Amino acid sequence: MLRINSAQLSSARNALALASRGLSTSSLSSPSTIENIPGKSNNSNPKIRLELRVNSAPQSTPKAETPKPQRKPKLSLQELNSYLEHNIGSYNHISSFSDLPLEFGYNQHISIDNEIRERLRALLWKFNAPIKYAFTYGSGVFSQGKASDAKKPQIDLIFGVSYTEHWHSLNMKQHPEHYSFLKHFGSGAVSFVQEKLGAGLYFNPYVEMDGLKIKYGVVNIDTMLTDLHKWDTLYLAGRLHKPVKILRDEPRVRFVNQANLISALRTALLILPEEFSELDLYKTVAGISYMGDPRMTFGENPNKVNNIVNNQFLNFRNLYSSLLDVLPNVTLVHSSASKLPGTEIPIASLRQDMDPIKRGNMVFRLPEEFRKKVYNRFQGKYERVETDGTSLQSTLFDQQIAADPTLTANVSQAIRSTVAWPSLTQSAKGILTAGIGRSIRYAGEKIKKSRM
Repeated sequence: MLRINSAQLSSARNALALASRGLSTSSLSSPSTIENIPGKSNNSNPKIRLELRVNSAPQSTPKAETPKPQRKPKLSLQELNSYLEHNIGSYNHISSFSDLPLEFGYNQHISIDNEIRERLRALLWKFNAPIKYAFTYGSGVFSQGKASDAKKPQIDLIFGVSYTEHWHSLNMKQHPEHYSFLKHFGSGAVSFVQEKLGAGLYFNPYVEMDGLKIKYGVVNIDTMLTDLHKWDTLYLAGRLHKPVKILRDEPRVRFVNQANLISALRTALLILPEEFSELDLYKTVAGISYMGDPRMTFGENPNKVNNIVNNQFLNFRNLYSSLLDVLPNVTLVHSSASKLPGTEIPIASLRQDMDPIKRGNMVFRLPEEFRKKVYNRFQGKYERVETDGTSLQSTLFDQQIAADPTLTANVSQAIRSTVAWPSLTQSAKGILTAGIGRSIRYAGEKIKKSRM
């Protein structure tokens, strides 16, 4: 007579239960890997996923399996350009990183000191209110020269959140000391000030957390997506033209920001002459968000753009070099025409095709709200023929604008008119969000820094 002890019986029952779900016992102990940067390929396992192996164990009543979503393959340069052109207006269909091509937007991830990176990532978990997207920027994490490094300033952070009023309600309960007198009027008042005044951000400066002095800004993630897509204020879009450290990524933001970076290149090319250096290009890109910013007239270091680019040149190259290959009208003249001042880093020289048709295509592909401002500056000079909005090719109107000798001046003025008002009102809003005392302190530090 066959005897089965209790341990064997228990093991058999477990195996039967697992088999009925299509799993093997070995699958429960299979290792899983979580990537730090979603979408990054790995030579040993190019499609890493957090999942269990599914085996084809016999089942008494087979069930149809739902296919697992497959990551889109890595795109060639031509395919990437086409992908962005055809999908930029439909980013809401993106819900996970698997909806993006492999390694899409990986250039956006800039390296910083490992210790400060981990401290900041840990700091995000100190907030009970949910943060969907977060990045850090500025001289607190990226060098801007000896003057800014002499005394480390507060670390700047931006938090993208889904529901502004709810977020502030949770955060005011947990961290009431972060807020000015506005907290006494409730999260509704704070949310109103954030979204109705300025560029849609609410900043809490001079916050001490985990031994760090930080300033964090809160923005509705839809506001962020709109600015990256249309350039209606250039406040966040312009901030992301420069190297930042993404601490928590979000697939829609990554997708739209890639188009934002290409738009920055196109805009810079419309301003630059036929031949220019790699350094000239990055300085033009970095300067876009400062054109028309009243802080550059009062309180900011006049050499700010030069300091940013000279000290972060390699980060700019990491951010933009692969995107330059997407643009068909830019060619490399010499890979090491000169060197970055004070270093042995080679600077490339570049040339752009000044053909009105190709430059007209760049005008046509400018972000929607910004393009309207450029169009308005030429409206009375050339006849504009309305299109159905589905074409991806420039019109005669775009080509006439591209060939106009005043193009550089008019594009620059369109930037100033986009930046000036949101920047001014966002700065003025600081009196409410930071309080008078902290606002005076912040302004004083800016003035002192500008004189270094």
